[in-house]
Amino acid sequence: MKKILTTVLVFIVTASFGQNDSLPTLKSILLEQLKTTHSVKDWFVPPSLAIAGLTAEQANWKDSSNNHSIAQLTTHLIFWNKQLLDKFEGIKPDPFDGNNKETFTPVNASTWNATILQLDSILTAWENAVQAADENKLAKWYSTIAHIGTHNAYHTGQILYIRKMKGWWDDNNGVK
Repeated sequence: MKKILTTVLVFIVTASFGQNDSLPTLKSILLEQLKTTHSVKDWFVPPSLAIAGLTAEQANWKDSSNNHSIAQLTTHLIFWNKQLLDKFEGIKPDPFDGNNKETFTPVNASTWNATILQLDSILTAWENAVQAADENKLAKWYSTIAHIGTHNAYHTGQILYIRKMKGWWDDNNGVK
């Protein structure tokens, strides 16, 4: 009987060590999505890498249609991530009249590098805010946060399309 109990105990202990991976939580899922739509290369290129190495002149390039430039797409991402982060953190967001076209703004040579840093800063702030949030808050905000990641990935795809079309993209930076 001792041998059977010892064997069962050893089996239980061994099995429990084999299950050291915990189940994903809402927080861990949202954080993974935010990180892959910020700076972690996974299934697609994140925006931090998509805009890296561009000059202000390249970032402001536009075709002859009404398509947005890389700079405009970047400032649009900054605007919406900041607006929603402020709301998430209980801060009154900057005034907005509802005209989404105004969220796509150009940059110049002296503001482009600051724009790159601002995008990184706001996306990092989102990750930190989700990390610090309790599950109740995340349960209320999960859909919005998930849509933020999707929105960021969508516009990053547009940025990469422009870069590839113009020959400004090194495929070695892509996902392999």
